[in-house]
Amino acid sequence: MKKVTSVFWITLAITLAASLWGVLAPKNFETISGNVKTYISIHFGWYYLLLVSIFVLFCLYMIISPFGKIKLGKPGDKPDYSYSTWFAMLFSAGMGIGLVFYGAASPVSHYISTPPTAEAGTTEAIRDSMRTTFFHYGVHAWAIYAVVALVLAYFKFRHDKPGLISATLEPLFGEKMKGPIGKTIDVIAVFATIVGVATTLGFGAAQINGGFTYLLGIEKQYWIQLVIIAVVTVLFMLSAYTGLSKGIKYLSNANMGIAAVLFVAMLIIGPTMYILNSFVDTLGNYVQKLPDESLRISPNNDEERQWIMDWTVFFWAWWIAWAPFVGIFIARVSRGRTIREFLSGVLLVPSLVSFLWMTTFGISGIQAQKDGADIAKLPDEQALFGVFDQFPFAVVLSVLAMMLIATFFITSADSATFVLGMQTTNGSLNPPKTVKFAWGVSQSTIAAVLLYTGGLTALQNALITAALPFSFIMILMVFSLYKALQQDKKELDQQKNKSTSSSYSA
Repeated sequence: MKKVTSVFWITLAITLAASLWGVLAPKNFETISGNVKTYISIHFGWYYLLLVSIFVLFCLYMIISPFGKIKLGKPGDKPDYSYSTWFAMLFSAGMGIGLVFYGAASPVSHYISTPPTAEAGTTEAIRDSMRTTFFHYGVHAWAIYAVVALVLAYFKFRHDKPGLISATLEPLFGEKMKGPIGKTIDVIAVFATIVGVATTLGFGAAQINGGFTYLLGIEKQYWIQLVIIAVVTVLFMLSAYTGLSKGIKYLSNANMGIAAVLFVAMLIIGPTMYILNSFVDTLGNYVQKLPDESLRISPNNDEERQWIMDWTVFFWAWWIAWAPFVGIFIARVSRGRTIREFLSGVLLVPSLVSFLWMTTFGISGIQAQKDGADIAKLPDEQALFGVFDQFPFAVVLSVLAMMLIATFFITSADSATFVLGMQTTNGSLNPPKTVKFAWGVSQSTIAAVLLYTGGLTALQNALITAALPFSFIMILMVFSLYKALQQDKKELDQQKNKSTSSSYSA
């Protein structure tokens, strides 16, 4: 533990205090976290929508600007991983359980129970539902990850800075980032990561429990979810001990393999032509209405505004809370790529895969609902299994889905232990195993406490609360990157001009 910094001890203390609060006074924990979440949703909903839209525009600008040619690394650096492995690793870390959890639940819910704007159960509600699902899992989500990952990769691999959030702000604040202010920023980033990942682990445990309930009739109970978390904790800690190149790489590729089998199977046995036609139609609808959807807050419609708070603001907060973890992880595996190549890959490829996935499972769920299966009345964690039950090979598909949830569960937690270890050992690319073990246990403890205090509602409350302070740091990171890039480009132009002058002189 010699490598650990004060960030480790401070954040660990905060995590333990939050855990004890949740265990000793669960009702009080649930009430206060709910009140904070409500306050943030009401007063900062506009802020989340505007901020994430700005991140999208910033990423697009960086792709087309001259900055896009700058490499995330030294001039001679080559990418550490092939495209296929790179995509598998960033996708497994960046989305994972969320796609499986909400793949059928969100589209069906938006169609029949909570349509954004259209009348429930109508054809227009289907289009509304699928477009909204694309919106929540598309370029906006990946722009949040891309911003953090880009800033970290740039400063780490091009300027040899420690892989810390605070280190990326040195162009703005200088040596202050090595003192108490910098430590505070790193503590906020680490705690947001813990809550973000713990929330996802909670969703994963709930859905595995939901699979047992639907398939085996085992009632949804907290102790079952606790056992699931404990078993998966042991598995992801074993994976974490093998290191990035082995455990996480192999698990990421395994994730993509299982996901591909499940996706192709559902595409074939589901309403294939309906799925393909809906994908094309929704893609066009999504692109066409993206500007309006990005900033829609509905100030004159209380019901519609509440829907935006419950869904869009929740998703943006989820992605922001995950951004320190996913951003650091994506940065770690992206050395050697240009800014243009990096942003194009991170924004477009995972978004397209998400669209295909959500269309396949969402449309299958909607078709099952139209055919008489009441998927909408099932809890979110059981919706996917309810859809499988309407098609051939239901048991096989359900088992595959639970395997996929488990591997995504393990990969997310595995990656997070590495990232948290890195953030609390001054950016070490090989954090001590004892540090990773401490963070692995902490993540699982917070997930268990949040499930104990209020189930999925408590998870959502904690997520939105943890995301807000880190969103302010993300704004500073964008300004810091832009300032550093301007200086970098100026120096490159001067070198180019000197080289040109020398050739003319010769």
